[in-house]
Amino acid sequence: MTKSGVLLINLFLGLVFFAQGQTLPFLKEPAFKAGEELHYRLRYGVISAAVGTLKVEDSKIKFSSPHSFHLTARGQTSKAFSVFYTVDNRYDSYIDSRTFLPHYYTENIREGNYRRTDIVRFDHRNQTVQGNKGTFKSQSAQTFDLLSAYYFSRNLDLTNVKPGQSFKMTYFLNDEIATLGIEYIGIESIKTPIGTLECLKFSPEITPGRIFRKDSRLYLWVTNDGNRIPVKAQVEILIGSVTLELADAEGLKYPLGEKLAGVSK
Repeated sequence: MTKSGVLLINLFLGLVFFAQGQTLPFLKEPAFKAGEELHYRLRYGVISAAVGTLKVEDSKIKFSSPHSFHLTARGQTSKAFSVFYTVDNRYDSYIDSRTFLPHYYTENIREGNYRRTDIVRFDHRNQTVQGNKGTFKSQSAQTFDLLSAYYFSRNLDLTNVKPGQSFKMTYFLNDEIATLGIEYIGIESIKTPIGTLECLKFSPEITPGRIFRKDSRLYLWVTNDGNRIPVKAQVEILIGSVTLELADAEGLKYPLGEKLAGVSK
């Protein structure tokens, strides 16, 4: 139960809308700014199981780009669930503020007695990624870590996206380069803790197994405005369902609901 929640948090951080085999078009003006902070809560059925926080800051570490953002995500089990199984995971990514591609990524995993620390370096000119187990060659000119993929997705130009269209992304995770597919479903208004919002609805790929049923589908709702904030993710598992919801948003670049160029009509 708790492990499925952790998996959903990890999936949620990497949900993006990518076209396979080409350079992905994106808006030049970022949908976020330094000072943005998003707070999420994870529910198993009606029970609060975990919380998550995502932050954007100006990077204090200098890279080859003139300016970089420092992205941070942290997911923790709630106090009630920590009695049975404790999770405290942190992800940090440093990205170019013009291309939104990652320079450097760290992942600190603390789940029960399990510990893992990953350090990843990206060389986009040579299309290589250096991880804990060596250097890996990517076939894509745009390769992301889990967290930079999430923020890059918020800047994609979705002007011509159509319902039923599927996309792919390339990302590096656990010393492996892989792809993730996602289908665009359409526009839907949903109620959230911060109000009723018009959203873009997507369905990312998941693999049936010990957690998901054969007919399980993961759905993601993203605000159809200039901010492109994921406000809800939901999936049915073998027993019950898991839902991730936006609980609070601070430091947004645009007012909620304000549409800009590149936003679906």
